[in-house]
Amino acid sequence: MTLLHNDVLTGAPATLAPSDIASAGATLPGRVRVGGRVLDVAEGAVVLGDAFGALRVALDGAPAPPVEIGDLAVVEGAPAGGALASARLVERIAPRRPPRGRSGAAAPPSSETERAIHRGLGLALARRAAAIAAVRALFAERGFLEVETPSMVPSPGLDLHLDAFAVDAARPTFLITSPEYQMKRLLSGGVPRCFQLARCFRRGELGDRHNPEFTMLEWYRAFSGVDEVMSDTEAIVQRVAGALGADGAISVSGKAVQLTLPFPRISVGDAFARWAGVPADDAIALASSDEERFFRLLVDAVEPAIAALPHPVFLVDFPAPFASLARLKPGDPRVCERFELYVAGVELCNGFGELTDPVEQRARLLADQAARAARGKPVYPIDERFLGALEEGMPPAAGNALGVDRLVALCLGAASIGDVLAFPHGWL
Repeated sequence: MTLLHNDVLTGAPATLAPSDIASAGATLPGRVRVGGRVLDVAEGAVVLGDAFGALRVALDGAPAPPVEIGDLAVVEGAPAGGALASARLVERIAPRRPPRGRSGAAAPPSSETERAIHRGLGLALARRAAAIAAVRALFAERGFLEVETPSMVPSPGLDLHLDAFAVDAARPTFLITSPEYQMKRLLSGGVPRCFQLARCFRRGELGDRHNPEFTMLEWYRAFSGVDEVMSDTEAIVQRVAGALGADGAISVSGKAVQLTLPFPRISVGDAFARWAGVPADDAIALASSDEERFFRLLVDAVEPAIAALPHPVFLVDFPAPFASLARLKPGDPRVCERFELYVAGVELCNGFGELTDPVEQRARLLADQAARAARGKPVYPIDERFLGALEEGMPPAAGNALGVDRLVALCLGAASIGDVLAFPHGWL
């Protein structure tokens, strides 16, 4: 994979990357300059590489090329069948600490070169970029406006299970855990459909599926319901999988997961009845009477059963205590219009039929503040401008927040989201 455009070769001569040679084909002139990392040295030849590919370079009159593995080098030669012939060394740059060794597969990489070239991060980042381009194209087709909202906000949200990073500022300010408040204010102001690829921050989240800083795809539809947003979600998963060469199915830990539409839906109550042996009505009541047992059954029985399914599944109709910013379901206030999509056991998103009642929303936020205080957790301010937007009148809406890093990792068969991040927390 390469980032070269053919028009790079017009005008003044350029120093190309090794991966450019294979992609440029007949557009290359008779002789070109190529710069890269020396990956191998043999009699009369070297291999130059970059994060997207490697190039064999045959050097004229140099049985022992005057470079070493780990050097940076610029050569000039004639493209010949994906290699470079009749080349000469133009420049050698010998680093102070050249990356000549490699760590074992289970050990952390020893250098940026090992990570980007030998362990495939460069290709993973190029594929990630293709996935994000596919997402943007899909939303453009569906008439969405891409927006950018602030990363520093007066309130990061009051979800009991999310902790924010505070910013040293003249007034209380935090890094966003989600751009939800600001995007809903745009709905109140008249933006009918919007999406955002937001950098979000959550304290204390680190692991194969978590990073303190991550990319969230969040989108909202005014005058729409959860069915339309779930349809968007299905299309995003299919489009990204297709962009990454996994059209129709993905492979996760050696198991095929079919992406045939529509993805099945099952309510939380029915999931507990099927896989935890708890009748649906009892499961809904359990969320209020014994939250700890409810989550234990969810984690120990329901989620493993969902993970074993050969297809994605939407878990819908969560018990009302977990409504957060979702509205209660009309006709059954025991549950709320909240859904999550699971693919091979990975929770990809969290979507709502949005609560628009400012009185009920304020009451929930006050209850969240009290719950955080009772647990000894930081108590964040209520975002009064968000509530003001609800009072102004936010249209009926639905929205979703989807983890981009998780989706890309799934589609590429990566064991950890760190494999598709330029700089996961452990590599800073």
